Amino acid sequence: MYAIVEIAGQQFKVQKDQKIFVHRLAAEAGSKLSFDRVLLVEDGGKITVGAPAIAGASVTAEVIDHVKGDKVIVFRKKRRKGYKKKNGHRQSFTAITIKNIKA
Repeated sequence: MYAIVEIAGQQFKVQKDQKIFVHRLAAEAGSKLSFDRVLLVEDGGKITVGAPAIAGASVTAEVIDHVKGDKVIVFRKKRRKGYKKKNGHRQSFTAITIKNIKA
């Protein structure tokens, strides 16, 4: 059984006991979350598609931790002008575990 759910503006294909990284959520580590914007559910070959979301369907998850992604180097240069600029960026993520999918 899997579901396609919208979390923080992005769509994720999730299964029970799966660990995923989503954009930073305002929740404490160890707390439980419920996502009710479920777009598709597959259960033993039976597929249910919402228009746009399935009424009554939800996905529950538990927040594991807040982490930061790998560093991305942003380097800008204009040749023959003496212009160089170097920046770095680390995206903030929330690691969650999917506990239950209710269709």
